[in-house]
Formats: sequence, structure tokens, C-alpha cells
Amino acid sequence: MKKNSDEIDLWEEEPSEDWDARPNRQQRPGRKEVKKQVRREKRRGGLKGFVIKLFLVLLLLLAGLYVVVNHAYSKMNYHEIASLKGEPLQEDGVINILLIGNDSRENGEDGRSDAMILLSISTRTKTIAMTSLLRDMYVEIPDHSGNRLNAAYSYGGAELLLKTVEQNLGITVNRYVQVNFEAFANLVDAVDGVDLELSAGEKQLVNGYLNEYNELTGKAFGTDYLEDLSDGMVHLNGPQALAYTRNRYMGTDFGRTERQRKVLAEVVHRLPKALLHPRTLENGLLPNLTTNLTAWECYRLTLMAPFLLRYDVEHGSIPLEGTYRDVTIRKMAVLEVDFDANRKYLRALLYERKKENTEHED
Repeated sequence: MKKNSDEIDLWEEEPSEDWDARPNRQQRPGRKEVKKQVRREKRRGGLKGFVIKLFLVLLLLLAGLYVVVNHAYSKMNYHEIASLKGEPLQEDGVINILLIGNDSRENGEDGRSDAMILLSISTRTKTIAMTSLLRDMYVEIPDHSGNRLNAAYSYGGAELLLKTVEQNLGITVNRYVQVNFEAFANLVDAVDGVDLELSAGEKQLVNGYLNEYNELTGKAFGTDYLEDLSDGMVHLNGPQALAYTRNRYMGTDFGRTERQRKVLAEVVHRLPKALLHPRTLENGLLPNLTTNLTAWECYRLTLMAPFLLRYDVEHGSIPLEGTYRDVTIRKMAVLEVDFDANRKYLRALLYERKKENTEHED
């Protein structure tokens, strides 16, 4: 039906509300905008999927690492110290672990503490410190009369030695790792030996100490002897390196502890090579370790390892130079130590933030 002019004007002047509500062409999203939005949503979905996959991979890696650490831990000897049960691994930002070198071939505490090195990891000063504790220091031993430091181990094993170190040096030490002769030699062998410069006299003493080691281990006389006895660089295997560190006849006890740290530093440097000999570590080193570290604590230390690569490494010994004197007490030749000075040194090394960090924070 044909509309008249009035109807047409009325239609044009009063359009319907529905017509006004429809968006105009410019308000509608164009085809390009729709495609961009779809791509953004796809990217967001892809990123979310990547994050989920990455999380699952990390979870699997952590689970695998936990299995490996647990397997290694099962080869070690766990010895609980009742008085330290429940004490934290880390206190005030510092982990202190006393490394005890035992001259026994057994895993018990029947031998002497031939070497004592305090391994400290400080997140406060970003430092890993290896501090030798001289065995001849005259110390106060809890529930016993004063004596040399290594006497504490003879009296009460690792537990009494930890308490003695804490009482005299004023730091908390809740964990220890005891290493016997076999473990030390096998550790060096696991990294294919160490290269050190020895004097002619040191080489002769290495051969001398090898006699005792060979007798203890049932090896033939003369096994592993050094043939070239002139000064110079030499490659030492495990038994030879052990003999080198036990040398008490050349220099003072300070020299002996320095030799121990030299070998350990060289072992740490070559440690990646130990991965090529997992059986040597598993069968030779781990069964000769005794510790009160738990499996979870070992796992925690393993996770910390990548971050510790950026830490400074400090080597030293206590007592510090100029803080002791040679004396005779009850017919014993011992070191009388200024423990206040040595406590101050340890506090600064492990617990006080470095100067540059403090300035930055201020």
C-alpha cells in the first residue's frame, strides 16, 4: 500500500526507539580489531599454558633431585644428638657445620679428632668461611676440667665437641659431619686427585705417613710412594693427599691446618669431576660419613648450592695470629688463647653485614 506524504514525514520525523538504540557503523568493532583481540586472548592462553608446563617441569626436577639426595643420604650414617634434636639448621642467618676429621677407620667416635674445620654459610655477609680450629687450644670443656680442644671429642664425641666450640667461641653450632680416613681419601680420588706444589721434605713425609695408612688399610708396604722427591708440582691421589694433610713434623699446627684447607679448596675446585665417578662417591665416600644432618636439611643445602656460587669464600684459622701464646699447663704444651679477640673476629665475619651493604641500605 502506498503511503501518502504526511505518513512519510511522520515516519522520518519520529523514528522508533529501537532504531536509535542500534549502534552506528563507527561504534561497531571492525574486523581487524576483532582479530587483534582474538590474538591477544590466544597469547594470554599460550602464556598461561607455558607457565603451567614450566611449573610442572620444575616440580619434576625438584622431585627427581629429592629422590637423588635421599638415595645419597641413605648411604650415610645418621647419628642423632638428643640434646640438639629440634634445633634449627640456620640461626640468625648463619649455618654452622663442624667438619671433624677422625683418624679411625670406623664410623664411631673411638678415634681422635685429627682435624676440625668450622664450615659457615652466612646469608648476612654473603660469605662461606672455612675456619680451622687448632687442636692444641686450651679450652674450657663442659663438665670437665680444661684441656686441649680435641680432648673434648675423646671425652664425649661430637656432642661434647660442639658444646665446647660453642662455649669458647660464642657461636651456635648444631650440626656436624664426621669424616674418617677412608672418606677423605675416597673424596680426593673421586675428583681424580689434586695438584699441589710440595717441597722435597714434604714429599718424604708423605711417604712416611703412607706407611701407617697402608698398614691400617691392609695394603702392601710402599704402596703409592712418591718416587720423585725433588721440589715441585705433584699430582696426589687420595691416600697421598691424606698423608700430606697429616704432616705434623714440618712447621707448626698452623701449617698442618693450612695444608688441610689447601687440599679441600682444590677438591671443591675439581668437584664437578666427581660426577664422572658417582660410584666412587656412593660406595667410597658416603658410607664413611657420619652426621646429625637430616635428609631434609641435606636437600635444603643442595637447593642452596647454585646461590652460594656468588658468595665470597674465606679461609682462616683460630686462634688468630697475635691472639695466643705457647704455655705449659699440667705438663701439657698448649695454646693459651685470647678468646674475646677471636669471638669478635667470628662475629664480624659471619654476622655483621658488609660495609658496602650497610652503606647501600642507609
